[in-house]
Amino acid sequence: MASEPDRLGEWRHGWADRLSVSRPLFRDALVNLVSLLAVTTLVAVALSFRPELGWDFIAWSVVCATLIFALAIAALPEHPFDRFGYANLVTAFRAALVSLMGAAFLCFEALSNDDAVLLGLVGIVIFSLALDGVDGYLARRYRQESAFGARFDMEVDALMILILSFAAALLDKAGVWVVLIGLMRYGFIAAGWVDARLEGELFPSFRRKLVCVVQISALCLLLVPSVVPPVSTTIAFLALLLLVYSFAVDIRYLLRRPVAAA
Repeated sequence: MASEPDRLGEWRHGWADRLSVSRPLFRDALVNLVSLLAVTTLVAVALSFRPELGWDFIAWSVVCATLIFALAIAALPEHPFDRFGYANLVTAFRAALVSLMGAAFLCFEALSNDDAVLLGLVGIVIFSLALDGVDGYLARRYRQESAFGARFDMEVDALMILILSFAAALLDKAGVWVVLIGLMRYGFIAAGWVDARLEGELFPSFRRKLVCVVQISALCLLLVPSVVPPVSTTIAFLALLLLVYSFAVDIRYLLRRPVAAA
């Protein structure tokens, strides 16, 4: 009869084979992400002792982080190295922060009147934004740049923008239209299902990265209790206009590209 360690090893190897990734990579990624999930759970438990939060905050934090990490594991075939890497670990840490932030807003009823908590969330967003450049540096420093790392980083940013845009609407910092800032990327992906040209590869762009940072910064500013309409509405509207322009440039580029012969 196989021992428990043997069974665990067989389970890990079986999933690595199904995902078509090397066993060392799968094992390293799994250990790192499970460890980070455990830390996220402990932080959520510690924060839940605040009267505004509770067991639902812990549950949402764990569910959100688990889903993100599961999707990361599923995307490992795009990572060509045998180690998960420091850069992806930083991105995963940012994903954990986003999970905690998203869970806090799902428990929003009490938070909307707590300026201290909102300012704390602003601090988390700023810290996460500061780390956004660290993962790219580490990937270049250790020569572990990959399609997986770029996609992982982009999806964490997109989720953060989505959460912040919903928070801005819930805080009445702008009309419900502010949610379009968070939904636009997902709408672009859905449009690609209708027109395959929109699934084409985009050229590297500093403009695209800058617009992403501007969106996060603007939405973070909207969380500050003293930033209220009409100032907050103006900030949100300008951020949305900039995002629409950026997407319009990319869509125009993709639609004008010649269709490759089958």
